Amino acid sequence: MRKRLFVLMISVAAIFAVTSLAISEIEKKKKEDLYHQIELFSDTLAIVDSEYVDDTKPKDLIYGALRGMISSLDPHSSFMNPEEYNELKVDTEGKFGGLGIEITIKDGLLTIVSPIEDTPAWKAGLKSNDRIVKINNDLTRDITITDAVKKLRGKPGDPVNITILRESEKKLLEFKIVREMIKIKDIKEARILEDGIGYIRLVEFRENTAGEFNAALEKLTREKMSALILDLRNNPGGLLDQAVDVAEKFVEKGKLIVYTKGKKSSQSMEFLSRNAHPVLNLPMVVLINEGSASASEIVAGCLQDYRRAIILGVKSFGKGSVQTVIPLSDGSALRLTTSKYFTPSGKVIHGNGVMPDIVAPEQKIEGAQQPQAKAEDKQEVFEEIKKKEKAGKPEKGFDYKSDTQLMRAVDALKALKFYKEIKS
Repeated sequence: MRKRLFVLMISVAAIFAVTSLAISEIEKKKKEDLYHQIELFSDTLAIVDSEYVDDTKPKDLIYGALRGMISSLDPHSSFMNPEEYNELKVDTEGKFGGLGIEITIKDGLLTIVSPIEDTPAWKAGLKSNDRIVKINNDLTRDITITDAVKKLRGKPGDPVNITILRESEKKLLEFKIVREMIKIKDIKEARILEDGIGYIRLVEFRENTAGEFNAALEKLTREKMSALILDLRNNPGGLLDQAVDVAEKFVEKGKLIVYTKGKKSSQSMEFLSRNAHPVLNLPMVVLINEGSASASEIVAGCLQDYRRAIILGVKSFGKGSVQTVIPLSDGSALRLTTSKYFTPSGKVIHGNGVMPDIVAPEQKIEGAQQPQAKAEDKQEVFEEIKKKEKAGKPEKGFDYKSDTQLMRAVDALKALKFYKEIKS
């Protein structure tokens, strides 16, 4: 028995030794290949320096090579020269105007993730997944995110011309949009719709989002809220910690909210719920669309995995990678994708998005419950409008009954409440 155990131990040790040897051989081959490619790079650099028709600066060549190398990795990684890196570090709040859009590179094209509500881009009619083909007549082919942001932002009041390719309509569209200071309210709406169904529209995840969200929840609770619709449509994301704070409001303490996984162990992190008093018995629907990205996908993915909420709408954008800024010795820096987000059950957000439990395309009901007036009825319509104006009751801007997705959410919660009543 001892002899057999000894032979088994020797066999296991031999397997480990062979495995370690194989791994070291792979690493050695990888390093040799790297050195060979570096030699190729240095040879090319020397040839350009000696043979190119114009004089070149070594720094310009190296910077150009670094830009090409990093941008070839993925759309969110980039090389920044010292000026660009300093610009990133400087707080530009109050100094620059913008359009109010979140942008990314998708399929090699400059793409709008989402226009932010009530900004110039939103008012002009820009949409998620619009491709920005030109900015002030300059083609955006091979443009970096950094360069695109530079072109789009500027002095408030100055216009910018952009050309959009809207693939769903197969047409090019021209827009002239005047820049404004972008001031966004994190919570756009917080009200009771009907039958105790609360509604919170969350526009972006910023520094004070969790605090404002908690205040909105408390307000609706005082108003006898019995169910909740959380609207994350066209929410481009924002701060990870705020997304975790919002999600943990509805998840048991100690549960996994989201985790990241990278090549190194230091790049892999887990974010657990720390909320000692979560709201666990409130029926919920979360609305998402193709403009829901990043932090909003983390919230939707978490609540979906724990079956804490019904996710309704269309598939989200699919932006779930983590970028780390790494300073270099000469003052330049790398913005490098170092890890990706995963939902608690292990679903990859990046490139896949969150698939809703109930698929409901976005569609406005124009003139809901308002039949077309005949010519002889027009005077009556005008008189009715005048009466409302005199009574101080102008038409409200928020008409949830004309929003098909929102009404689907209301119906789903009504059905859920009805089922629970029958069951009890």
